[in-house]
Order: sequence, then C-alpha cells, then structure tokens
Amino acid sequence: MIQSFDFMNEKIVASGRRRIAVAVAQNEDVLLSIDKASALGIAEPILIGHRDKIIEAGNRCGVRAEQYEIIEETDDVEACNLAVRLIRMEYADAIMKGLVGTAYVLKAILNRETGIRDGELLSHIGLFFIPKINRPMIVTDAGMCIAPDVAAKKHIIENAVKVAHLLGIDEPQVACICALEKVNSAMQATVDAEELVRMNREGDLTGCRVGGPFALDNALFPDAARRKGVTDPVAGNVDILLMPNIEAGNVLYKALAFLCDAPGAGLVLGAKAPVIVTSRSDLMDAKLNSITLALYIALEQERRKAGTERLSRQER
Repeated sequence: MIQSFDFMNEKIVASGRRRIAVAVAQNEDVLLSIDKASALGIAEPILIGHRDKIIEAGNRCGVRAEQYEIIEETDDVEACNLAVRLIRMEYADAIMKGLVGTAYVLKAILNRETGIRDGELLSHIGLFFIPKINRPMIVTDAGMCIAPDVAAKKHIIENAVKVAHLLGIDEPQVACICALEKVNSAMQATVDAEELVRMNREGDLTGCRVGGPFALDNALFPDAARRKGVTDPVAGNVDILLMPNIEAGNVLYKALAFLCDAPGAGLVLGAKAPVIVTSRSDLMDAKLNSITLALYIALEQERRKAGTERLSRQER
C-alpha cells in the first residue's frame, strides 16, 4: 500500500514523465506548481493559452515558461476544449485548470460529442496521509456534488473505489459518514447509508465493502467504535470516507489540510483522465501533490490497460 506522495513520485520518475495539459496557463501559482513537478522529473507541461501572458506570468514568479511547450489559444473556452482534445488524442495524460472558471473546464469535459466523460458523474476526492492513521485516506465528495442522493452517492463511491484500487487497496473499506451511528428517518444521510450498505451486500455496488451509518470518530478509530458498541468490521478500518454532502466534505477536507497539516491532494474523477482543479487557497504542497496523484493514476491506468491488452492477445 502506498504511504506517501514521495513514493508516487519515485514510481513516476522511474517510468518517465507524464504530460499535463494546462488550460489557460497564464497563472503564477499554476506555473510554479507545474514547474516544481517538472523539476521533480514527473511532469512534461503543455501550456495552453495566451503565449505572451503565460511568459509574463512566468517572469513574475521566476518560472521560465518558454522552456515548455506552449500552444497559443487566446480564447478561454477553446483552450479548455483543446486540453480535452489532447487527452482524446492520447497526447496528454492529465488536465490542470489554470486561470479559467471551473465551469469552462467541466463543460469541455462533459461535451457529449467531443468530451472525455467516462462515468455516470464527475466527483471530487481528497487523498490524505493523516499522521494518526497509518494508511492513505480518501475523502469524497468535497468539491463537486452539492447534495447527492443515494444514486449519486453510489457513483461517488465507485469513482473513489477505482482510485483506491489503483493505489493498491484491493477491497477498500467505505464508511458512510453521518452525525450518528443509527438509522434515523429524520436524517436522510443515515437512510442513504442503510441503502448503500444493502446495495453493497446484494452485489449492486462492488469492489469494496460499505458500512454505516457511522459518526466520524467510530469510522476512523477502533476504540471509538468499541465504546459506541459499533461492531461493523468497516468501523475503525476505513479507507474511504463518503461524506453526506459537499459542506461536510469541504469542511473535513480543509480541516485536514489546514488544521492537521496532513499531506493531501485533490482531483476530479469520472473523466477519461485525471483532472486537477485546485483552489486558490490551496497550499503549494497541495497543488504539487495533486499533480503527483493525477500522474500516478495516469501511470497505473496505463500499466493496467497494457496488462489487459497483453492478456487478451495471449487468450486469442
């Protein structure tokens, strides 16, 4: 099981740099993070946007943007469309949002004719290495789905489970986080948790083990679960925290990042390539970690696809 972003970086370096298409790249923070990723030997940036503005932004933050491939596109919408097209052409491995609204990037991804949608919905994950917990922890959804119903939560879990598998967690334990550990008809999150557990038990939600409803403490810590009389084996052994709504997810995500100093990363999932949509308030380490996670996912997807194709040829 992966224990750090440094480990991911080592694996990427060993396999060779991966290309990131940066949509509307004339942003200092984005250029700094992508330049650091290049210096680590993990990223080959493709900067899409207004060439002169990209170089000027680089000059302001000490990045020689002209050393990277720059594709001139002064229209923000077209810059996002071009980033998506590079994924379709298999010329790039991941997308990163630059100085452009998230809605423009998502619209390009979701376009029915030219987009790269790969699942039922797009969702957000945060991956954290929390000092008190000796394993990677996925938090979802902290940035995309505002008030998901039970059907949306199923797809959110499926997106997170795919990432967990790529991180080497064969059967991730999923905790449906609520305010308490019992089903209460007045609290929809607990009702949803009961339904998701049923789906998992009956084979409609696979590749993981789902438990809940859980409060956060007994999901994370075995002692807390025992004190509350929670006997579900998922309790205290969780890999994925399914949050009840975006408010809870976002609060936990930022608490882990800013209060706990937990190394973390954030990505949007559900497209044919990882999408990096960082917040302006994210620390530089978080931006760099998000690039690392995106490229590691791209690497593992490529490796597993090659293995599947090789097996298929052998069977023929």
